Amino acid sequence: MTPGPGGPGILPGLVERVRGYGHARALVAFSGGVDSAVVLAVAARALAGDAVTAVTAVSPSYPAGELEAAREVARGVGVAHRTVATHEVERDAYARNDGLRCFHCKTELYSTLGRIAMEETGNGTVVLAGANADDALDVRPGLLAAERQGVRNPLLEAGVGKAETRALARWLGLPVADKPALACLSSRVVHGIRITPALLARIDRAERAVRALGFDQVRVRHLGDTASIEVPSGDVARLIGHPGYRRAAAALRTMGWERVAVDPSGYRQGSLNPAGASPRPRGYSP
Repeated sequence: MTPGPGGPGILPGLVERVRGYGHARALVAFSGGVDSAVVLAVAARALAGDAVTAVTAVSPSYPAGELEAAREVARGVGVAHRTVATHEVERDAYARNDGLRCFHCKTELYSTLGRIAMEETGNGTVVLAGANADDALDVRPGLLAAERQGVRNPLLEAGVGKAETRALARWLGLPVADKPALACLSSRVVHGIRITPALLARIDRAERAVRALGFDQVRVRHLGDTASIEVPSGDVARLIGHPGYRRAAAALRTMGWERVAVDPSGYRQGSLNPAGASPRPRGYSP
């Protein structure tokens, strides 16, 4: 099949971009979401499947149930998959949960992948990640970590945004093409509240309880004593009127929140970002 217009039309350029990095092998930071799945598929076309490895970082910030789905995608693309434990939640710089939490998370991840790459092939392996062009408009300190670690983001570099990425994922037949955005569990915690494994596990359980009512895109924001539930704006009324909502809200209260509320504005990416935060904190020196 020849790539058509729109999202699929960008495939040849992305393949050539990855080849142009000049490395025989690639490690892909693979969460299992649509962006990293597209990068994985592009890398497999550019370098051949046996030269590409998908690496999923597992830690308390990674939602339960995502790992097996990630393995399935990697199998479908035809590349090897491995996991690696990361320890960002144990680092005070991350756990204190300030506006640079994402920077510390990605520094941990990319340092780990960089070590694996050097151990396997020296300078013969490039580390790829799945940031897209729309991410540069959001608060993403992790992009600075990628720059410092020499990680390449082909979608971002090619100016490919989320809509084009999803279109390409559909054309490639990736099962995650319409999967809701995937973000680490720590993104649910208001800045200034310390991150702990127990808190992340609680948020994960809470989101699974709401998803069980038939909602795919769910965020349970931890605001201290309050759990704020976000679903897409078009689903807010359906959630509030759902016959199982009261039971789910009661379950969340037993998990430790005094108050549980549905955000009437609906899901918004980065709704807990600090006001006035810069998308990329240039010149930051930890």
